[in-house]
Amino acid sequence: MSLILGDGDYRYRVVEDWAKLPDGWEFRDVAGVAVDSKDQVYIFNRGEHPMMVFDREGNFLRAWGEGIFNRAHGLHVGPDDALYCTDDGDHTVRKCTTEGKVLLEIGVPGKPAPYVSGEPFHRCTHTALSPDNHIFVSDGYGNARVHKYTPDGKLVMSWGEPGSDPGQFNIVHNIVADDDGWIYVADRENHRVQVFDTNGKYETQWNNLHRPCGLFMPRGKCPHCFIGELGPGMPVNRHMPNLGPRLSIVSNEGKLIARLGGKEGLVNEPGKFMAPHGLAVDGHGDIYVGEVSYTNWPASFGDKPMPKLLHTLKKLEKLP
Repeated sequence: MSLILGDGDYRYRVVEDWAKLPDGWEFRDVAGVAVDSKDQVYIFNRGEHPMMVFDREGNFLRAWGEGIFNRAHGLHVGPDDALYCTDDGDHTVRKCTTEGKVLLEIGVPGKPAPYVSGEPFHRCTHTALSPDNHIFVSDGYGNARVHKYTPDGKLVMSWGEPGSDPGQFNIVHNIVADDDGWIYVADRENHRVQVFDTNGKYETQWNNLHRPCGLFMPRGKCPHCFIGELGPGMPVNRHMPNLGPRLSIVSNEGKLIARLGGKEGLVNEPGKFMAPHGLAVDGHGDIYVGEVSYTNWPASFGDKPMPKLLHTLKKLEKLP
């Protein structure tokens, strides 16, 4: 029997084992997910085949990225279907075609900027495009900055510093932009999403979140924002209910619309979330959730053995 998450207008059927992988292949930490204009689904993961592409039914189409990427982290698809692949292990952002040809590279592969220097990049995490095609990069694990680039990769400006005040960050983990040009930043360890204009001016912040990790905002007027919350990781609260891991759907003003999962605390069962990290929504309203369970397991469960059941990708099929 299929598991149903959510209620009202936001009910989803969990589709486990959606992706039909070639024999002997596997996902290893699905860090990023994107859907192009043809509803082809791109899975950016940390296994032997970094980018795997599927049709909407989960049929395998192709793979690429071997020998290019060090550690998959963020994935964004532009209006022309170009893919922006953020590699936090290599400190780079690469713009690629749907077949894997590299069109643009920002950052110096394998050469991070000094830790918390504010200079790009030190373990950058994600990429977003504003309506005028400026490139915004969240940076990330070894910095506390957002960088703005021209469409051809020239640095325009940067903002942010370590801290918890408005405009400061404690692991700037993800970033999206809407059609009005507002920039939304997942400030993960400050438990909030901050909102800025395209010049880095602070506007507001969304709270009532627990370690927001993944963001997805479809284009269009007044879109909803889909937020993957990593949930607690400290031993003192890792099994606390109502903190996640979960998915939250909010308005572009931060009002909570729906919440999927997370009521039971951290539970390793089919249909439950373990570490929602990469998110995308297709043209039918179905949600694709990439999880980094292999990476998050030690931080979440201490010395317990690696479980047999690990969740790396889920399709949530929207019900009528």
